[in-house]
Amino acid sequence: MTRRVTILTPFIQLSALLKLAGLADTGGQAKVLIQAGDVKVNGVKEMRRGRKLMPGDRVSVQGHDPVVLEAPPA
Repeated sequence: MTRRVTILTPFIQLSALLKLAGLADTGGQAKVLIQAGDVKVNGVKEMRRGRKLMPGDRVSVQGHDPVVLEAPPA
């Protein structure tokens, strides 16, 4: 099942999203997940924890439901 996360800013960094979505407890844990190659953004393996994510981007971590970013309702 896809989870949706609303962000109030124009973008969010990948490591911050992993923490916000509850996929990582700390920035260090997010870094380990990313460096291990366990994180995909829009279906492509992402190795940069500072990757800027925008509404509409889809993030998946092995073993977890995908997360889709959304802008706040207008």
